[in-house]
Amino acid sequence: MKHFSFLILISSFCFAQNFQQHVNPFIGTGGHGHTFPGATTPFGMVQLSPDTRIDDSWDGCSGYHYSDNVIYGFSHTHLNGTGVSDFGDIMLMPTMGEPSFDNKIYSSKFSHKNEKASAGFYSVKLDKHNIDVRLTTSTRVGFHEYTFNESGQANIILDLNHRDKLLEGRVRIIDNKTVEVLRRSEAWAQNQYVYARIEFNVPVKTLSSKTSKGHKNDIETNAIIFSRDVKKDEKILIKVSLSPTSYEGAKLNMSEIKGWDFEKVKKETEALWNKELSKIEVTSDDKDKLAIFYTALYHTMMQPNIAQDLDGKYRGRDNEIHTAEGFDYYTVFSLWDTFRAAHPLYTLIDKKRTADFINTFLKQYEQGGRLPVWELASNETDCMIGYHSVSVMADAMVKGIKGFDYEKAFEAAKHSAMLDHLGLDAYKKNGFISIDDDHESVSKTVEYAYDDWCIAQMAMILNKKEDYNYFMKRSQNWKNLFDGETGFIRPKKNGGWEKPFDPREVNNNYTEGNAWQYTFFVPQDIPGMIEAYGGNDKFEAKLDEMFNSESKTTGRQQVDVTGLIGQYAHGNEPSHHMAYLYNYIGKPEKTQEKVSYILNSFYKNTPDGLIGNEDCGQMSAWYVLSSMGIYSVTPGTPKWDATKPYFERIKFNIQKDKFDEINQFTTSDKLKKLGGFYEEGIRSSNFFVYQNITTVPVIQAESKSFRDKLKITFDSFDKATEYFYSINNGKFQMLSKELVLNETSKILFYSDNGFGKTSDTISAQFFKKPNNYTIQYNSRYDPQYNAGGDEGLIDGIYGTTNWKKGEWQGYQSQDFEAVVDLKEMKSIQNFSSNYLQDSRSWILMPTKVEYYTSNDNVNFAFVGNVTNEVDPKQTDTIIKNFEFKSAKVLKARYIKIKATNYGKLPEWHQGFPSNGDAYIFVDEIEVK
Repeated sequence: MKHFSFLILISSFCFAQNFQQHVNPFIGTGGHGHTFPGATTPFGMVQLSPDTRIDDSWDGCSGYHYSDNVIYGFSHTHLNGTGVSDFGDIMLMPTMGEPSFDNKIYSSKFSHKNEKASAGFYSVKLDKHNIDVRLTTSTRVGFHEYTFNESGQANIILDLNHRDKLLEGRVRIIDNKTVEVLRRSEAWAQNQYVYARIEFNVPVKTLSSKTSKGHKNDIETNAIIFSRDVKKDEKILIKVSLSPTSYEGAKLNMSEIKGWDFEKVKKETEALWNKELSKIEVTSDDKDKLAIFYTALYHTMMQPNIAQDLDGKYRGRDNEIHTAEGFDYYTVFSLWDTFRAAHPLYTLIDKKRTADFINTFLKQYEQGGRLPVWELASNETDCMIGYHSVSVMADAMVKGIKGFDYEKAFEAAKHSAMLDHLGLDAYKKNGFISIDDDHESVSKTVEYAYDDWCIAQMAMILNKKEDYNYFMKRSQNWKNLFDGETGFIRPKKNGGWEKPFDPREVNNNYTEGNAWQYTFFVPQDIPGMIEAYGGNDKFEAKLDEMFNSESKTTGRQQVDVTGLIGQYAHGNEPSHHMAYLYNYIGKPEKTQEKVSYILNSFYKNTPDGLIGNEDCGQMSAWYVLSSMGIYSVTPGTPKWDATKPYFERIKFNIQKDKFDEINQFTTSDKLKKLGGFYEEGIRSSNFFVYQNITTVPVIQAESKSFRDKLKITFDSFDKATEYFYSINNGKFQMLSKELVLNETSKILFYSDNGFGKTSDTISAQFFKKPNNYTIQYNSRYDPQYNAGGDEGLIDGIYGTTNWKKGEWQGYQSQDFEAVVDLKEMKSIQNFSSNYLQDSRSWILMPTKVEYYTSNDNVNFAFVGNVTNEVDPKQTDTIIKNFEFKSAKVLKARYIKIKATNYGKLPEWHQGFPSNGDAYIFVDEIEVK
């Protein structure tokens, strides 16, 4: 493997260079970058930015999109590059003339030619009101300057019913220059508290919304207007401090900005950015390269966000107020994204905050019973998969970062791994997750396996042999989903491979990706992955095939899968380490070629300069590290994978009065010093050894249901010599010949490698069909939602509320219609069919279901219908049986079922802007 490393130079420490001048906050505000251009400080509580979107549409996640030309106001919290919208708290909007609470009236057009943004500063002209707006911030306080270019009545609207759902809005009038605000809201964060203190530099009058109630100085309201007569060119200055805990906290936090000197605060914020950005100094004559690099570094420092008051008080995961002692408490942890590159970057340039982040994790574990997965405002969103807090903790531990309790970290990590939710119960029992167990089964299996390896590294540091061996065994579970014949990690169903299989298909077996984008996620066992392919040459050929394939996916449209090079998708995180895998087979020139192409092609100094979501700094962290010629393929190891640096000269200011420089002539043994790695001897004990697992067998059968008999055989990844099985809880016996089932059966089975080492025991169920009915479809189901195939609606197997497991047939933009052939004339009185609703996923109940009978499959007689009574606005996942009972017994051979699709999504639906059509999900038709 090729390494570039670091020469340590001594230099006096200063911030004389103006690094923040290179930052262009508009990068990523167009396209699908989902960034915002407003003012913030490094890791600050306040993100004061314009809102050009008031819906939760895909490209409106940050509240701003560069394609827009209308501003609704300036709110104080925003998310940087996420895929779900939230925040937009405490929104202020200046206007002139007659005031209005209607955002269609108080909003204003603007032009990008009158808009500026830099690190810690934003300005714009509101064309409708002829007002110049300038914004800056301290860590916890937003600072507004409004210049009214005409005389008349000036208004500042405080709209609390902005973007996410308002649960509680309260305004307390302190005096004619000061108000206090509580905004409690619900969106991605289910119960978010934001307290604010608003101070004006001049007296103002107040006008409450018509919906307001309560005492005149303590109002429950969703909006309020502050007014004042102004002269031409008069300025109004406003300071807004935030607190997650209380009015008192907001008042205390206001002390960050003393007085009304806007320029002074702006310069102080720029100095904060210079201090942080100076940690990495790159040299280039290309101004665009400098802008891209320093904006990327800036984006990595916009979150996580400080979430405690100046006195250390914070709102914990238990919704109680606590005081942080010895660390700072943070929020916004997009860990599925950021464990890959952003957090490893922090271990280089921000060891103190790395420890603070982990201490935050541990407090959330203590207060909420779990480590964070995707935490927001002390709420767990449970977005994405894995328990990647353990990756962050393990990476810090192996790099010797201090400041947190290693034993407590291990306790919390082990706790996460031993839970029984999100497929973990099946994963622990069977060594993998099946489609039958949970959705996104492949991605969960491989990501849990990596996280388990991280826990093993923690156990090794803490000298816990038993735990080390246990989690190292679990870290090999990726092998249970690796298909040596196709060369892909792929989904299993009922103990066998899911068929048909298309590695390009984006479906519910993977998290925002397909088999190509997940097959190479084995960072904890790259040598084992190479061996599974048959050696370096075959592994290289597979990587080449991925990068050289057609840049087109099949299956579900996934907006995250962008930046395709073949089937490599740089716009989404699972692909981010793949270019570096060539290093492991002695082909660093291919790593360099791919990394160089990505750096040059997918990062631009333009609003659409990010190829995908910024994702809380991960997309930019990849650029920062890769442009310096390093990357952490496996967080949790004291090692950096390397390629040629993108810049002529790179300096690190990691410690006071010390710089570390990357160039191409330094020695590889110095590389370890950059990350503060501890000595190899700590890890080299023979005490920690583990054996390769014996993989579970793959059951091979034509289908899950059968009419007369079903033949079954077994296979396995490592071609085990013996297979053992049990039918319906009988004795285990070795398979000596082909197994034939004649009745509904549950099979337990495992493999033996011939040396007495066995696999986990797994199960499969096969159902003898209750009848010989067949079905003919007059509509076409989505191949991703097939319920097991053409006979999936009459096989006696019922779909559950977790529709992502593939047990339902889905029909979009059409009615559902099918005819069941009973094969002979039968007496019938009951007709039924089951439907599912998950309105957030565009799946709605049919408006009605009709039943018909026929003797010849040509002429059908109407029997009756059942109308829907489930509210389409109901967001819980619901299964409803649309049953019709005839008043008299009918004779028929053919039964027709017709379910009427809901049609276009209604205006209230979150998918409405796309003008999408609803799905019908149906499973199991019954006739009695």
